[in-house]
Amino acid sequence: MSKKKIIIINGPNLNLLGKREPDIYGSISFDEFFNDVKDVYSDEIQLSSFQSNVEGELIDKIQEVGFTYHGIILNAGGYTHTSVALRDAVAAVKTPVIEVHISNPYSREEFRHTSLISGVCKGIIAGFGMESYVLALDSFL
Repeated sequence: MSKKKIIIINGPNLNLLGKREPDIYGSISFDEFFNDVKDVYSDEIQLSSFQSNVEGELIDKIQEVGFTYHGIILNAGGYTHTSVALRDAVAAVKTPVIEVHISNPYSREEFRHTSLISGVCKGIIAGFGMESYVLALDSFL
C-alpha cells in the first residue's frame, strides 16, 4: 500500500507559533509539532509542510500540489478572511482541502467570523489547538 501524500500549508504569522500569543496559539513551535506528528503517521502518510507570509506563494503551492496529493490541510491565517484569490485557488484544484484553525475564530473578533475559503473546502476544524491539524490528518485516513 502506498502512502497518502498530504501537505499542511500555513499562512501568515504561523511561522511564529510558540512565540506569538501563546495564550491563544500555545507554546510549541510548528516545527516541533510537525516533527512529532510526522513520526506518528510515518507508516501511512508522506507528510510535508509549507509556510509563507505571502499570498501568491500560498496560491502557487496549492496549484503545485492540488492535482497530485491526496489532501491539503490549509491554515490560511489572516488570509482566511480576506483572500478571494486563495479561495479561487482552492476551488480550482482537485485535491480535497480541509480548513484548519488553531483557535476558534468565532470566539474572537467579529472580523474573524467570516471565512472566504470555507465554502470550497471539504471541511473545517477549529478551536482544538494544534490538535486541529491531527484531526484533519485523521479525516484523510
